[in-house]
Amino acid sequence: MTADPPVHRIEFDIPWPPDTAYAYLLDADELILVDAGAPGETATDTLREGLAEAGYELSDIEHLLITHPHTDHGGQVATIVEAADPVVYTLSGVRKRLTRDPDDLAAAVRRNAVEVGIPDPKKEVDRAVDSLRRNRNCLPPEHIDIELAPGETVEAGGLTFEAIHVPGHQENQAAFRHGDRLFAGDTAVEPFRPAALHVGLDDGCREAIDAFHRGLDALEAVAPAIDCVYPGHGPVFEDLPTVVERDRESLETLATDCRRTLADLGGGDGLRGDRRPHREPRKTTVHALRVSRRARTTGTAG
Repeated sequence: MTADPPVHRIEFDIPWPPDTAYAYLLDADELILVDAGAPGETATDTLREGLAEAGYELSDIEHLLITHPHTDHGGQVATIVEAADPVVYTLSGVRKRLTRDPDDLAAAVRRNAVEVGIPDPKKEVDRAVDSLRRNRNCLPPEHIDIELAPGETVEAGGLTFEAIHVPGHQENQAAFRHGDRLFAGDTAVEPFRPAALHVGLDDGCREAIDAFHRGLDALEAVAPAIDCVYPGHGPVFEDLPTVVERDRESLETLATDCRRTLADLGGGDGLRGDRRPHREPRKTTVHALRVSRRARTTGTAG
């Protein structure tokens, strides 16, 4: 088998902008799927059709790499495991995130929401607990076979992948590198910068922007060696350095907006003067989350 097997792209409809998400089928010695699309029966049919177009069935999948535990990337994991029982790979920390105690999560989100003065903390709590439930239903933590440390390599289907930790959009997100190819999940998307959701309003929310910069640092380190990026949304593209720089500029704009908002409210900015704000105050973070959430619902960069 060639070191660079054919890659088949499977498109799933999702009910929010940008309206589609993608999984990638690698026709290697043993069949590999990167990400598992959206949840639901319609998405199952989409997956079966995509596999059939490449000459395969659901039961042929032997390796399943999940970039991060959001429903539009892990939506069909349980279905695939039931049909094929592949080896399932994630970045380290995903199992811990999915087994988060809902009561502890609710308490943390409520505390953070009250601290920053969100008018309806219960709405934020309900959203966070429901998101945990949906993510866990799509990607049951007991189905995860191998958690990879940042920078760790693994052989799957005769191919070697490196797990690159790219937090910011999601705390435990990985981009999987095989040679000059990068399966990027929601860390490098050509049309827009992914939302800086990170952990939502859970403890650690103040790290979102800084974490996103760390993810961009990791991408920047490998960018010279990457010829093709396979993202979770948007087109396949080649110019990773330009996308990384665009996202840095977008984060700087977001931080500037946060400073302006705090100044209007009569508070200090709490941000360092350089381009990598560190541990910004919770009010700043919540404003950033609101901007990112609006971006997710409008399909803009935020």
